[in-house]
Amino acid sequence: MDLSIFTESWEIYLEGFYTTVWMVTVSLVIGLICAIPIGMMRNSSNKFIAFPAWAYIYFFRGTPLLIQLYLIYYGLSQVINVQGTMWQEAWFCALVAFILNTAAYTAEIIRGSINSMPQGEIEAAKAYGMSPFQAFRRIILPSALRRALPAYSNEVIFMVHGSAVAGIVTIVDLTGAARIVNSRYYAPFESFLFAGLCYMVLTFAIIWVFKKLEARYLRHLQPLTEITD
Repeated sequence: MDLSIFTESWEIYLEGFYTTVWMVTVSLVIGLICAIPIGMMRNSSNKFIAFPAWAYIYFFRGTPLLIQLYLIYYGLSQVINVQGTMWQEAWFCALVAFILNTAAYTAEIIRGSINSMPQGEIEAAKAYGMSPFQAFRRIILPSALRRALPAYSNEVIFMVHGSAVAGIVTIVDLTGAARIVNSRYYAPFESFLFAGLCYMVLTFAIIWVFKKLEARYLRHLQPLTEITD
């Protein structure tokens, strides 16, 4: 193993690390904002409201992220004129693909979290005199988001790993940086090993953050013996 490859190419990996972090962060934030109303629509008893959300979730959960990226990056120009717009930029197409993908998975997580809420919490909100909107805003949605933390942490990790496809459309993320280093030194093992270590650092950082969030916001669900310990 030639360790000099790492010392000579760290700037490329740093650029890729930064690109991966900001693209994933923006995708998750916007995706979460979009997922909340989509998850609510999915739970609607009105078929005209629930069906579009179901179709959206079904498509983006049923197809690989790479195919979705190809459809947006290569196929969009076949439908509309993208010359001179942001749709022509690789990073923007990748960002749109990531947002649409994570929003579909997150919407399903939120829908399941809302459906699994204890009925007693909803009845207590009604007994307190809250309107349906007030009960949803103050009780149902905050409780559902807290309960969704364990499942959502997996989605965040999957999004970090899935972002590796961005390098295929000329974006210099971590995987793209590894490809550049490999093309310079013809050392695929060393090049992709360092990229893999960077992904591991990101993954364990995410796990640590969500463990802290779960310990704070799900503390009331822990057995009393664990709390006292």
